[in-house]
Amino acid sequence: MKLEFHHINYVSDDVDRLHSFYTDVLGLDEIPVRNFPRSEATDDKGYNGQIKFATDGRMQMHLAEKKFDVSFKNGEVINPVERGHIAFRTDDIEAFKALLVAKRIYFSDYGTAFAKEWHQVFFHDPEGNVIEVHQEVVQRV
Repeated sequence: MKLEFHHINYVSDDVDRLHSFYTDVLGLDEIPVRNFPRSEATDDKGYNGQIKFATDGRMQMHLAEKKFDVSFKNGEVINPVERGHIAFRTDDIEAFKALLVAKRIYFSDYGTAFAKEWHQVFFHDPEGNVIEVHQEVVQRV
């Protein structure tokens, strides 16, 4: 099972201001939102907050609107857009979930509730920081 660092997610009440800071002040490039197909949010699933993206060419920043009801709305425990998180990509999400179970680390499995092309799980490190691990999934039409 491969694991690599993928992105940092910061949350804000003003995503446009935060995005402008990282692109205008720090000179990161904008990643078009269309590059990240989102799952449709409903009253009881998903996330409909504003998101913008930036990169230095290797690392991504996901800048998301802070929402406190996301875990409740999705029937999960961990809210990835309450305080933000760091994210890793794996090539085997099932093996990674089995590792978490074996290590007795509780996690929230959001599947593709947020992103059509990523299966995402979220858990806490020993200090309470939120960590995402996701795997790209192939969309069947």
